[in-house]
Amino acid sequence: MRRQPFAFAVVCAALSNWMAANVVAADAKPSVALKKVAEGFVSPINLIPLDDNSGRLLVVDQVGVVYVLGKDGAVSEKPFLDITNRLATLNRGFDERGLLGLALHPQFKQNRKFYVCYSAPLRASAPQGEGDAKWDHTMNISEFKVTENDRAQADGGSERILLQLDKAWFNHNGGAIAFGPDGFLYISVGDGGNANDEGKGHTPGIGNGQDLTNLFGKILRIDVDKGNPYAIPTDNPFANGGGRPEIFAYGLRNSWRISFDRGGKHELFAADIGQTLYEEVNIIVKGGNYGWRVREGFHCFDPKNPKKSPDDCPKTDAQGKPFIDPIFEYKNVNGFRNDPEALGISITGGYVYRGKALPELQGRYVFADWSRNFVVPQGVLLVGTPPGASGSSQWNVEALPFTGPSEVIQTSPKLVLKAFVVAMGEDADGELYVLSNSSNGLIGKSGKVHKLVAP
Repeated sequence: MRRQPFAFAVVCAALSNWMAANVVAADAKPSVALKKVAEGFVSPINLIPLDDNSGRLLVVDQVGVVYVLGKDGAVSEKPFLDITNRLATLNRGFDERGLLGLALHPQFKQNRKFYVCYSAPLRASAPQGEGDAKWDHTMNISEFKVTENDRAQADGGSERILLQLDKAWFNHNGGAIAFGPDGFLYISVGDGGNANDEGKGHTPGIGNGQDLTNLFGKILRIDVDKGNPYAIPTDNPFANGGGRPEIFAYGLRNSWRISFDRGGKHELFAADIGQTLYEEVNIIVKGGNYGWRVREGFHCFDPKNPKKSPDDCPKTDAQGKPFIDPIFEYKNVNGFRNDPEALGISITGGYVYRGKALPELQGRYVFADWSRNFVVPQGVLLVGTPPGASGSSQWNVEALPFTGPSEVIQTSPKLVLKAFVVAMGEDADGELYVLSNSSNGLIGKSGKVHKLVAP
């Protein structure tokens, strides 16, 4: 009985320390440092852990090669996968095509399966066209296996194509893929390219984002463990009709990168690249319509006058369903030059931080913008903070201060990276990485991987 007061005091002290730590995490101004891990890539676009208990990472280079990155930062001489000969001919200048996404099956250790999204040459059955009407490429979602004896070596002959999407334009592909906590494969697909969600390959009058008869401008969800070549989850919103059964959510312009929160409610975050005025992040829910091309961010959008937001527009879609607002938006430098609230020109996306090295970022969405300038590399690191108990549904978004060597950062007139941020990555411990290059085209070997560490 005499020990009870002491035990009670210990519990109270521990609770007090826990509460204090969480208050600090919620209120502290976060900052990070950049630690170079690897270099020599063209355009690193994806980084995920190799699920074999080795601590190694897979780095996807947009030009068609997947590398194995060791714990010591060494890049394997023999790639994990090389499909450069299966890609459409890529531009040496700016290009949104290539090897765009990689995801390991949740049972990768047992079944050796993984999945990729890449831009293949236009298939024979696709619309062809000539001159300005010529279609561009076919986007493939494919399954591969690694060899039986080496989890770090793909079997190039094991490809099984699951889904193909014929594209009229080279841009607005999305192409990020990820398995959700439900075991289904989620796929981000852009609106098809061009601008204003119109032109060849777009549905006249409403655009692809609002057209439920095609897969562009959507988040798709499929079951890769059933069917031939896949099955539709029975609770997909249009599994029983009313739209393409693969559709999970729609009304999106170009969700370049998507990610599931490994903690919290395991929500799906999608960074949607805007047209000219606003960049946005959405939490994706089943059957959600996120408004494109009726809306851009929180604002109305007019394809006939895309640089000015109309004062009024519909608040519901053709089925009477309310459009879902993003959790936050920020102004695009191209549409709001010299505006301090304009943070970048193309949202890259990121992850909700669930690691241990940076406790002040816990539960915050850490992400990037590709650059503040199309020609000069000026990547930006950003952070979104949940609204907490304020009653607001909007997250706060602000620049994430960072430090690093002078060859990595520019401090004047703005704190930016001397690089274009192509993507973010997350390892098995929930620590985050910045994937960048110094060219806005697919040339050279300036691509680097940096880890976010404590400053």
